[in-house]
Amino acid sequence: MNLDRFEKLVGESNVSRIRRLNILIVGLGGVGGYAFETLVRCGIENFTIIDGDKIDETNLNRQIITNLSNIGELKVSEAKKRAFSINSNIVIQDMCMFLNDSNFSMVDFSKFDYVVDACDDVNAKQLIINKCLENNVKIISSMGTARKMDASKIYITTLDKTSYDPLARSMRKKIDKSQQKNVIVVSSKEEPIDTLGLGSSSFVPATAGIFITNYIINDYLQIDK
Repeated sequence: MNLDRFEKLVGESNVSRIRRLNILIVGLGGVGGYAFETLVRCGIENFTIIDGDKIDETNLNRQIITNLSNIGELKVSEAKKRAFSINSNIVIQDMCMFLNDSNFSMVDFSKFDYVVDACDDVNAKQLIINKCLENNVKIISSMGTARKMDASKIYITTLDKTSYDPLARSMRKKIDKSQQKNVIVVSSKEEPIDTLGLGSSSFVPATAGIFITNYIINDYLQIDK
């Protein structure tokens, strides 16, 4: 994969460092798909991706791995196929499942440099966050992007400092208060729009996913925020 343009920004040695990162991504929807895509395009070559879902027509408006020809296909398979079309050197372990208490032990969280929590299940998020805190593994967790229309309100913060985010509110009830300041999240300051169901745009989840990559790369290279 030609990373000449990126190398001009961060230098050859940093591109080599980035290639060796090992990343876990849980959830390949609107947020996780864009995070995966942009991390791949940064040259990272070691991934584990987890999602038990299949692509549905309703995913087309916001999920980068989807198109009219892969409706009904497994998200992990399509994400893996797309990643290989960008960089044939990457190594991807794909796990088609929804993380829960019964299968959680199948994942060795301690081996990852960063964990991206982009799933939408509150109980799974709690398991992931607590396991990363326990193993001192860096995690960035996506909070809610549904019912939001202003991508400029997306920001990186810690769980204890979130506002106007129903999912973050639920997570604060599940994560020990003393640990919330240690959980990096991507969230939105926008007050949720009152809609029927979880309406979602193409651009707010995408922005959140790109912010995840922004956080990981800049944090790893210790570039000033």
